[in-house]
Amino acid sequence: MKNKYALIGPVLLLLIWQGVSSLNLIDSFFLPSPFTTLKALWAILNSGAGLNDIASTLQRVLISFFIAVCIGVPVGLMLGVSERVYRSIEFIIDFFRSTPSTALFPLFLIVFGITDASKIAVAAFASALIIVFNTAYGVIHGKKSRILAARIMGASSFQIFRSIVFWESLPQTFIGVRNAVSLSLVVIVVTEMFIGTDQGLGHRIIDAQIKYDIADMYASILLTGIIGYLFNVIFLFAEKRFLRWTNK
Repeated sequence: MKNKYALIGPVLLLLIWQGVSSLNLIDSFFLPSPFTTLKALWAILNSGAGLNDIASTLQRVLISFFIAVCIGVPVGLMLGVSERVYRSIEFIIDFFRSTPSTALFPLFLIVFGITDASKIAVAAFASALIIVFNTAYGVIHGKKSRILAARIMGASSFQIFRSIVFWESLPQTFIGVRNAVSLSLVVIVVTEMFIGTDQGLGHRIIDAQIKYDIADMYASILLTGIIGYLFNVIFLFAEKRFLRWTNK
């Protein structure tokens, strides 16, 4: 049933966009019609420069996301196992998780220099915090009855962690991972608008804005949104595929 209504939102958005453009409620120079924008999007997808920008952004996003997962999941599991330890550093995690990561970018520029390393590092930092928080939350709020039953039956702490705690935390961990990949994309695109970048969707957006190539700017923004949406769809599919047992 859900698939029947999946296209209603995009079609409605295009109709409203076309209506605003046709009625000239906003100057067509600043808001090209959706067909003009889609034509520019097609041109990006068929140009070497456009594909290089997409590849550069995806590479930075995937590297930062991989680093975030490798750090965030183990740290979140360790903190979640000992709730007292987590509560003792909860303020630090929440403070940096609540701080706009792009505000920290100048600090990362000083530490890592004007290279891709600074962009990847700040994206990985922001994404790892999301994963740590969600993974630890999943461990802490796991079903205590299963753990208690395992202890009564003589299971060791490692056996409980391996067979119960880890699996109980997975649904919440997946939520953190899904949010983290979206955040990685956002941070990478924003940092690409700063100095030290000659390729990437963020650089393309700001470059088009400077040149007043408005159609290309909107097309690049639209492309970024499509990539973010596809990431979300992929992780939702993986969650449903590998965590089908969560509601049982």
